[in-house]
Amino acid sequence: MSRIETTLQQLKAQGRKALIPYVTAGFPYADVTPELMHAMVQGGADIIELGVPFSDPMADGPVIQKAGEKALTFGIGMTQVLDMVRAFRQTDATTPVVLMGYANPVERYELKHGANTFARDAAAAGVDGVLIVDYPPEECEAFAATLKAHGLDLIFLLAPTSTDERMAQVGRIASGYVYYVSLKGVTGAGHLDTDAVEAMLPRIRRHVNTPVGVGFGIRDAATACAVGKSADAVVIGTRLIQLIEQEPRERVAPVASGFLAGIRQALDGLRA
Repeated sequence: MSRIETTLQQLKAQGRKALIPYVTAGFPYADVTPELMHAMVQGGADIIELGVPFSDPMADGPVIQKAGEKALTFGIGMTQVLDMVRAFRQTDATTPVVLMGYANPVERYELKHGANTFARDAAAAGVDGVLIVDYPPEECEAFAATLKAHGLDLIFLLAPTSTDERMAQVGRIASGYVYYVSLKGVTGAGHLDTDAVEAMLPRIRRHVNTPVGVGFGIRDAATACAVGKSADAVVIGTRLIQLIEQEPRERVAPVASGFLAGIRQALDGLRA
């Protein structure tokens, strides 16, 4: 059983919801990420999504695009991201880490290091799961099998426009959890319709056996709780990036930890 599965099962047994923050690796300072990851755990994060910077992030809104662009100016690529996870693992052997990004950095890594080296090296660094935005389920069964062979979960996105057929395809391959994008469009855009999310989740669960996390549009404790009533996990990224982007380096970790602590407390208030 993967760290992701173990964590989510433990939370379910406790009647608690998973809090999954997203940050871009190497942002807002090139060397702050491992420290930031530890601070997020201290604030109540159950799983960390770590964004891999890429020059053409089609699913990301302007806030996360800007974060990725800044990280790229620092020279942050897949090799550096794996080094950050490795540094985090020196003192945290339990919190799951998911790499979220696009196919290009994975494929570039393997062009440089050899076929299937990404899964091998990610697992060795301490990565637990991978979410590749532009890998549709029908085109990545071999990739999924390679990840599974190295003990890594492959996580997929579902959206309000996803058909039953697409949900069934995802359900056959996905492991760890499924990430439901609650809004049409890019990250950080639009108004979160929690009633629509609540109505969609039973439909997803008819096809998907893994836990369902919901993200896009969650900005505070109120929206996190509204989603957490029906979702297994709450994913929050854009607002967190906004909060830390202008902070001096010494304030990045405490600001992130304090923000997540408020979300964690509110989510724990949902327990029966």
